[in-house]
Amino acid sequence: MTDFLNLTGKRALVTGGTQGAGAATVELLRTFGATVLTTARSRPEQMNADVFVAADLTTPAGCKAVTDAVREELGGIDIVVHMVGGSSAPGGGHTALDDDQWQTELDLNLFPSVRLDRLLVPEMVAQGHGVVIHVTSIQRLLPLPEATTAYAAAKAALSAYSKSLSKEVSPKGVRVLRVSPGWIETEASVRLAQRLAEEQGTDYEGGKQIIMQSLGGIPIGRPTKPQEVASLIAFLASDRAATITGAEYTIDGGTVPTV
Repeated sequence: MTDFLNLTGKRALVTGGTQGAGAATVELLRTFGATVLTTARSRPEQMNADVFVAADLTTPAGCKAVTDAVREELGGIDIVVHMVGGSSAPGGGHTALDDDQWQTELDLNLFPSVRLDRLLVPEMVAQGHGVVIHVTSIQRLLPLPEATTAYAAAKAALSAYSKSLSKEVSPKGVRVLRVSPGWIETEASVRLAQRLAEEQGTDYEGGKQIIMQSLGGIPIGRPTKPQEVASLIAFLASDRAATITGAEYTIDGGTVPTV
């Protein structure tokens, strides 16, 4: 039986690939044969420097440094997975967000994709093939007014940008897709659940229930595993998904309650 999914010979960039779903994606793409370069602000001690570049993607200079590394280390690019993102905005609703906090959310969740695509997608167009995957969030559909307004708005902007890019470059051989996760059980979310559990005098499972309830419930009863997100991304990046472009794939355990 032949391999269902094979990425041998593919050159990939995964941003934010040192932890959580990003690290799982890097590992899985390599398992399927791709050569993968990843990036974050600092290199973990256990990561090989040959497959990593330290850069701050919230800046134009950081995006330029990553692009230079892609050309030097990979000699070109076939797959880009924009995984970097997150939020440091305070709670308190929209009035708690000043201009600097809004800019911080956009700089982390929108502009790295815009800048890297501007630098790398023309090379994909020139070679006649490539795949770009933007990792958005179900928060663009289900923002939490107390805490995620700016993050959700930035991810909504990323989704709209991704759709527009797909319409522009798909006729030129470059597929552009979106993956929209719900709550992923990453190292950071485990720490959050543990903290909530301590505050409420319950255990870790109780802490998880608190988070799920804040999201309006997760029908399958648990968060998504990083490896599950990675599996979806790997499939979409492969030739098995050769006619899929411009679409958004939600992976949230059923959290979004609408069609």
